[in-house]
Amino acid sequence: MDIKITPSKLKGKLTVPPSKSISHRMLICAALSDGTTHIDNLLECMDSHATINALRSLGAKIEGKNGSYRVSGINYPSESASVDCFESGSTLRFMIPIFSAFGCKAQFFGEGKLPERPITPLIQPMTDNGAHFETLSMPYKVSGKLHGGKYYIDGSVSSQFITGLLFALSVLCGDSEIILTSRLESKPYVNITIDCLRQFGVEVAETDTGYFVRGNQRYIAHNCTIEADMSQSAFFLAANCAGSDIELTNLNPYSVQGDKAILDIADRFKNHGDLSVIDASDIPDLVPAIAVMMSFWDKPCTITNCGRLRIKECDRLEATTELINGLGGKAVAHSDSIEIFPVDSFSGGTVKFYNDHRIAMAGAIAATRSTSDVIIKGAECTNKSYPGFFDDFRALGGIADVISV
Repeated sequence: MDIKITPSKLKGKLTVPPSKSISHRMLICAALSDGTTHIDNLLECMDSHATINALRSLGAKIEGKNGSYRVSGINYPSESASVDCFESGSTLRFMIPIFSAFGCKAQFFGEGKLPERPITPLIQPMTDNGAHFETLSMPYKVSGKLHGGKYYIDGSVSSQFITGLLFALSVLCGDSEIILTSRLESKPYVNITIDCLRQFGVEVAETDTGYFVRGNQRYIAHNCTIEADMSQSAFFLAANCAGSDIELTNLNPYSVQGDKAILDIADRFKNHGDLSVIDASDIPDLVPAIAVMMSFWDKPCTITNCGRLRIKECDRLEATTELINGLGGKAVAHSDSIEIFPVDSFSGGTVKFYNDHRIAMAGAIAATRSTSDVIIKGAECTNKSYPGFFDDFRALGGIADVISV
């Protein structure tokens, strides 16, 4: 589906959709619990449904729709399963350790760029502790059963591997220790995991070298409501910095989401604070929105520590650079950073088909300060994380017309 955005400012109130990161984690905690959990305001998107389907194939009972779900914990884990992760890196990297914790022989497959996204950091520590990888490329075939022990793991590729292990290790018979062999990137996402675990009665202790996880922990069913997604709020905050007037009604300023950093970045933008360098090591998902925003700052900006964007749904570092330049802005990509130079407005153009939801949404926001139309190719990719994005965009006064399907 291709959409044409006719330039116009956005105005009005917006309820930001629920957090995708928290939705994944609450679903998993609920499935690992004794009893039944009710989850309200769960994000309905392809990624969250990938996790729902994976948990069902492991033995959880999950029923619901329209954001309201009832989850009954896993009583009789499956002995074998085939898991379609769609394009969800979170589902894949969380579920491989979880299935192995139950000794469930499983095959994991997916689509889009997911087969190219690495799981290498998981292979050695899991193999050292009872798992067996029959294949080292997708479809991944994993058997064996994890046991408590020491898990040495590289933390520089993705925090998702750490999250997957935290879930898995908490249900093993023995105690375990995650020992990081490098700096942990995107640590705030692990903090989200630990906060969700805590709400379900599971404890994780941070150590000087990583995390200690006591075995045989019991997840206690806990009814919960998912808070607003700071990552998605970034696009509308970027629109405000580009001249729109949107009131975001439901953001939690005390959130554990690391992406709440966008609140401070937007505030500094409006108050002429120092934004010459923005460190993206803990906020990689914000880079496309920040790049659009900083195109309208009064000085050049360098977004650093974002090399890991090259192994997202696409090479998101190059895609962001091409997005900005293709619409008439000015950006230069380096191996681990991107420089953004100020412009008065974008000149319009076509957003290439990267099949990346964050690039498509950034393109739509860029169109609000463009001198001519912006065409977004493959706009349905927003279904991955924000199916209602263009509905909300139109409700705020945006002009988005489907020109081909």
